[in-house]
Amino acid sequence: MYKDYNQQNKLGKILILTLISLWFISADTLDNTETQTEIENDKTIVYTFPIKQDIVPSALRFTQRAFEEAQQLKADYIIIHMNTYGGMVNIADSIRTKILNSTIPIFVFIDNNAASAGALISIACDSIYIRSGGNIGAATVVNQTGEEMPDKYQSYMRSTMRSTAESHGADTIIQGNDTIIKWHRDPKIAEAMVDASVEIPGISEKGKVLTFTAREALENGYAEGIAENISEVLDLAQIEDYELKKYEVSGLDRVIAFLMSPVLQGVLIMIILGGIYFELQSPGIGFPIGAAALAAVLYFAPLYLEGLAENWELLLFFAGIVLLVVEIFVIPGFGVAGIAGVFFMIAGLTMAMIDNIVFELDLGLAINMLIRSLLIVVGSLFTSILLAIVFSKQAFRFSGLNMVLNSTQEKEEGYTTSDNTYKQLLGKTGVAYTVLRPSGKVEIEDDIYYATAEIGYIDKGDKVKVTRYSTSQIFVIKQSE
Repeated sequence: MYKDYNQQNKLGKILILTLISLWFISADTLDNTETQTEIENDKTIVYTFPIKQDIVPSALRFTQRAFEEAQQLKADYIIIHMNTYGGMVNIADSIRTKILNSTIPIFVFIDNNAASAGALISIACDSIYIRSGGNIGAATVVNQTGEEMPDKYQSYMRSTMRSTAESHGADTIIQGNDTIIKWHRDPKIAEAMVDASVEIPGISEKGKVLTFTAREALENGYAEGIAENISEVLDLAQIEDYELKKYEVSGLDRVIAFLMSPVLQGVLIMIILGGIYFELQSPGIGFPIGAAALAAVLYFAPLYLEGLAENWELLLFFAGIVLLVVEIFVIPGFGVAGIAGVFFMIAGLTMAMIDNIVFELDLGLAINMLIRSLLIVVGSLFTSILLAIVFSKQAFRFSGLNMVLNSTQEKEEGYTTSDNTYKQLLGKTGVAYTVLRPSGKVEIEDDIYYATAEIGYIDKGDKVKVTRYSTSQIFVIKQSE
């Protein structure tokens, strides 16, 4: 018994020593992990993303996504890698505001060009670094043809440039009885980048809009340094032991850029309108309407994500579709509802291409853009109808596409397909065996034929007259009582 107790005592001591050893090992591991984490966290996180395109809605979307990702990574600095000739003022102003409100210091590396809207964005950044041979300035507001906008637009841009430069503060220097305000970025220089009438001795001549070279920007406080790449920017900023994170273009970004191609947009419009045209020819939920619906999604989705298409424009387009459906299934005949439906659809497709802010900034430019978009839509409409007519002559033979009636027209049931028979039907009258919207069936002399209404829709039971035949089908008009 004593022996057993002694053995148990030894086992207890061994167990206690083992637990103590494990505790020390665990504590040491945790300490090492915490130390390693602290070492990893000691690295400076530098996040960089490009603006190497026109300043359009997609640039704003990229910027917003980049800032969100930088915050998730707890970045210490953000560097914008810029090369742009400018773009839309309202988009540049939104990016500028995002930069000014950022709690993370923002650098910009001007890799050649920061013109117009790019200059405004650059001036908003905490530090500017520019490549040798690069330029910054030329922020006069112009329209799409390169002509200067009226002074009210220039006035707004001058004020925005000044306030952006002023946001970086100034030093108050007292020399004797004089108090001198030395701006970190002189607002007058920012204004001279917009207005050719602003003259700054030794810097800007009257009658010329100011644009700085890399050296001039450095000498006049509009650059903190001249660098050839991001690594040199970080060296000049004295940032060491850093980890560089880059914005990765997502698959969605690539898809949106592809779908925003003008050529593809024209094709999508053709599919939308062509599909609806086919569906009007022979109603039924099939391939044409499915293709049109898919094309509509692919057309509107990227425009909506880019901020061009707004909710009311989408609703306008779908209201047009609803009116057409009402016209087809509720009140057959091409009347007010059908005309309004076509108008709403064209208006929705056209307006979705235009950023509505342009109507506030320049009515003349807005009208030009509206006409251009309308021509694209109307041109696509007529092209799609033309192709649909040509294609329908072949497609009507295939019931697998669900564009024609799926029933088999057996001779025993009264159907006839002989061209001689069709020729003999010219001028004869009969009745609509089904509703023709515009395609359907007619009964002539106790035989049933597949037919298409020449004008409008024909209700079941209405008298019809054969006017012509083509590609194994006859065409009829409603016979007046």
